[in-house]
Amino acid sequence: MVYLTRLEHFNAAHKLYNPNWSREQNEAVFGVCANENWHGHNYDLYVTIQGIPDPDTGFLYDVKKLSRLIKTRVIDKLDHKNLNLDVDFMQGKMCSTENLAVAIWQQLAPHLPASVQLHCIKLYETARIYVEYFGD
Repeated sequence: MVYLTRLEHFNAAHKLYNPNWSREQNEAVFGVCANENWHGHNYDLYVTIQGIPDPDTGFLYDVKKLSRLIKTRVIDKLDHKNLNLDVDFMQGKMCSTENLAVAIWQQLAPHLPASVQLHCIKLYETARIYVEYFGD
């Protein structure tokens, strides 16, 4: 099995806030991340696919196609957006990095060819905090 990873970058704003809780409870749980005026991150997204390289090309998957897929299905929808307000696939969800990684998986997995599988979404929120998601 061969693994291929593509790194992408995007910037986005969000806030962590449970509307069923009081402002005080939100601030106690989420701290400054519950700021009513939002806050932002410079995210790094690692998308890893797996499979067997094609014997004719030596490629697991054409990286230009992978890049276009990530750009159209994910980056164009997230970059310089408010995750809570602007992103259709985050509507009704807590905009945590954990939930964002799962949602990115759901945006990409159905659009990959049968010859490869999505292996991992690794999403860095900061240089010291990241989430890895390997599917259900």
